[in-house]
Amino acid sequence: MGKATGQSKNLRGKIGQMIYYQRKDGTTVVYEAKEKAATPVRTEAQMQIRTQWSNLGAVYTQFHKTLKKGFEGLEAGLSDYNAFIQANVGVCKVYIPKWIRLNGGCVLAPYLVTRGKMPSVAMSRSAGDVLVSNIALGALVIGDGTTVGELSAAVLAYNATWQEGDQLTFFYGTQEVDEVTGTPRALISGWKVVLDVTDETVLWNVVSPTGFSSVGGYLGMGVAISSAAAVWVHTREGAGSDVQVSTQYLYVDSAILESYQNEAAFAASAASYGGINTEEAFLDPRSSGRSRVSGSSGSSASGGQTTEGGDDTGDDTGDDGGNGGGGMDQN
Repeated sequence: MGKATGQSKNLRGKIGQMIYYQRKDGTTVVYEAKEKAATPVRTEAQMQIRTQWSNLGAVYTQFHKTLKKGFEGLEAGLSDYNAFIQANVGVCKVYIPKWIRLNGGCVLAPYLVTRGKMPSVAMSRSAGDVLVSNIALGALVIGDGTTVGELSAAVLAYNATWQEGDQLTFFYGTQEVDEVTGTPRALISGWKVVLDVTDETVLWNVVSPTGFSSVGGYLGMGVAISSAAAVWVHTREGAGSDVQVSTQYLYVDSAILESYQNEAAFAASAASYGGINTEEAFLDPRSSGRSRVSGSSGSSASGGQTTEGGDDTGDDTGDDGGNGGGGMDQN
């Protein structure tokens, strides 16, 4: 830092790399601005979170806002999207690289999709890989002519925790891999019925037999679950605008899920977002953590030497559309 002389005494603010500042005594001082680091610091902990947001945001988007009111007792300002991210990040870890996100892909995972005080709908896999709930139907066999009223009567008669006016929702997601790009893609659909013993509407006219079929005296799927995800949700009107909801996790059958949950998947995802790049001393054992490929996207290693590539100039992951945005609230 030094005193400005001549015409430079009249300068103020930043000019190029120099900053001009006037003191209270009228003298102008000048000093050189600190140069910002070309590459931002990204610790492993930071990249663990960032790489999970990508898939979480993309899966949430596939529900097309049908998870609204899916989390009871949210604090003011906290959206269902926020709650979904917070409930699953670091718990169910799935890592997809940036190119999959940009191609509109995602990987279905056993994420928590609703949370509340209502008893959960339990699910089990029966013979023939058919997913069955614990919602008893007695002697009812659902068919082409079964009405909403008949289903309602059976559910109310054989399940003590259900009441007339409650809603039964079924979500079903399919998992496919794009043959051209290799992008994993998912499509999630939802159907719902409100229990009303007087409703003479044909059941399969308003919901799909995929999630509204009878299996050995219980409500189950009408097809085997394969490369797919499914869940039943129980909801009820609460006080005011509140909704009471059962706590539910997606039941997932997937041949590809495991390949996006291991160390290699994390390394590939982290590299696609610029890589792990800390200021820790490479040779200091205290900063080593566990074995990890170092460097950033585009890095190469030869003869034990690592050369870092360029920084990721794209946006962050984690918004409601599975796109960019460091913030979480997108509702």
